[in-house]
Amino acid sequence: MDFTREEGQDAVAEVVVSLMEREPARGMELWPRLVDSGLLSIALPERHGGDGMGLLEVSVLLTELATDAVAVPALPTLGFGVLPLLASAPESIGERVLPEVAKGTVLTAALSEPAAPFTVKPETTAVISGSTVRITGHKVAVPYAEQARWLLVPTNSGIALVDSEAEGLTTTPTPVSGGIPECSVRLNQVKIPADQLWPTGLVDLHRLALASIGSVADGLLKGALILTAEHLRTRRQFGRPLAEFQAVAQQIADLYVVSRTLHVAALSANWALAQAGPSQEHRGRTDDDLDILAYSVAAELPQAMQKCHHLHGGLGVDMTHPMHRYYSQAKDIARWLGGPSFRLDRLGARCSST
Repeated sequence: MDFTREEGQDAVAEVVVSLMEREPARGMELWPRLVDSGLLSIALPERHGGDGMGLLEVSVLLTELATDAVAVPALPTLGFGVLPLLASAPESIGERVLPEVAKGTVLTAALSEPAAPFTVKPETTAVISGSTVRITGHKVAVPYAEQARWLLVPTNSGIALVDSEAEGLTTTPTPVSGGIPECSVRLNQVKIPADQLWPTGLVDLHRLALASIGSVADGLLKGALILTAEHLRTRRQFGRPLAEFQAVAQQIADLYVVSRTLHVAALSANWALAQAGPSQEHRGRTDDDLDILAYSVAAELPQAMQKCHHLHGGLGVDMTHPMHRYYSQAKDIARWLGGPSFRLDRLGARCSST
C-alpha cells in the first residue's frame, strides 16, 4: 500500500485551496465558481471535456471542500452520481448526463427508504412494459433532490435514472441540521424510457457513496480541529491561553487521535476501492474497509464535533461562527449512514460471516 498522493491529486487540492482563499462564499453561491474552475469535470471522460481522473481525485476534492464546511452539492453530484454512472451505467446514459455535469447540473441518488438506510433490497418497484418503465416507491433523506436535474433511484429491478421533473415524482423538504437540503421523494407510476434502467450497479453505488461520505467526514473533522485549535491558542482565561490548561490539552489531543484515525480509515477505503481488483478476496477486503469507515463516521464524527463545540464554549453555538457548519453537516451525514448502531450491526454481521 502506498497512500502517497499522486501529481493529479495534489493539483486538485491546490486548485480547491486556491479557490477557497479567493472566494468568501460557502454555500450555493460558490457552485458557479466550482463550475468555472473546471473541478466538476475532473472525473469526466476526456471525450466529454473532462480530465479522465477517478475516485482518488474526487476524494481529494470532497475532502478539501469539506475542510471549509462548504454546503454545495459536490458530494451527491460526484460521489453519488458521476462515479456510479461511470462504474455501471450504459454508455448512452453517460453520453446524455455527464456533459451536463461540467455545466453545473446537479445529480443525486436516493439511497435510503423508510427505516432502511442504504437499502440493499429496495421496495421501490420498476415495472417494465415494452419500451417504458413505471417506477413506484418512497425514498427518504435524498440530498439536493429539489436542486437536482436527475436522480439515481435504486429499484427491485436495478437502478433507474429519473428526471426530477417527471410526472408523478414529488419532493417534500425534510428537516436537516444545517445547510444541506434534503427531501423525501415519492414516485407514483413515474414513467421513464426502458434504456434508463440498468440491472446492475447497486453494490457499486453503495460502495462509492460510502467512500465519498468518508472523504467528506475526513475533511469536516480536519477543518473543525483546525478551527478549535486556533480558538484555544488565542482565547485567554485567567491570563493564559486556553490551550495551556491540562484538561483542555488532553481533550484536543484526543480529538487529534480521532481525526487521524478517521483520515486513515477514509484513505484506506478509498485507495482499496480505487484499485478495482477483480478477485472476490479483494472485494471482500474493500467492503471490510468501507464498513469500518462507515461505522467510524457514524460513531466517532458526531462525538468529536460535540467536543469541538464544548471547547469553543458559548461561542460555538453562535450561528455567525463557522463551527456550526461543521457540526450540522457531520450530524446529517452520520444520519444518512443509519447511525452507529445500524453500522455496528452491519459490521458485526460481516465479521460473523467470515
